[in-house]
Amino acid sequence: MNTRIGVVSFAGTASVVQAPTQSREDVLSAIDRFQLQRGTAIGSGIIVSLATIFPDAGIDVGSLIYGRDARDSRRGIQSDPAGKAQKAFTPVPPGSHTSAVIILLTDGQRTTGPDSLEAAKMAADRGVRVFTVGIGTTSGEVIGFEGWSMRVRLDEQTLKQIANMTLGEYFYAGTATDLKKVYQTLNARVVMEKKQTEITALFAAAAAATALLSALLSLLWFSRIL
Repeated sequence: MNTRIGVVSFAGTASVVQAPTQSREDVLSAIDRFQLQRGTAIGSGIIVSLATIFPDAGIDVGSLIYGRDARDSRRGIQSDPAGKAQKAFTPVPPGSHTSAVIILLTDGQRTTGPDSLEAAKMAADRGVRVFTVGIGTTSGEVIGFEGWSMRVRLDEQTLKQIANMTLGEYFYAGTATDLKKVYQTLNARVVMEKKQTEITALFAAAAAATALLSALLSLLWFSRIL
């Protein structure tokens, strides 16, 4: 059984920074290339992740993120860049797509882009579970890294709603140790489900919030409690 991991980053918009791969080194290198940007488009991150999981489903990423007038070259994306027609879509039960999950790392505070819960509904209708990992505090903390500073306020309600809608699960990571434990837990559960359902390949599309990268780096590198 082969496990492939893709990485999607999102700030003001979202993009695939690492296509699905079995190479751990490629995934880590992609994360190392992250650059801090303003904005937190959680819905965009989920939509781009879905388009990566279902590359032949005709998901119109440009229109969903930017609207019907998405063919603005300055945005770096088109409504239908591959020229694929929209395909008929029939919703499936939430959690029924057993060969892919999305792991969403963010504080839950959307500042731009499509509505987070509407994007979560898209994932639910396609059977893809979204496991949400929350960072920050409910009161909000100002953190800084490499000259950047931002207030990271945790919106647990939204992250729990996303997880519940998709039959995923919500986790809170307040420290670097907590974050490590969360991913160990997720890894164990994913492996268990592969054995139970006899999945031959697991695709994990991990959406990492570039806008909150300073918080993540503080957690991972300095073991800083938010």
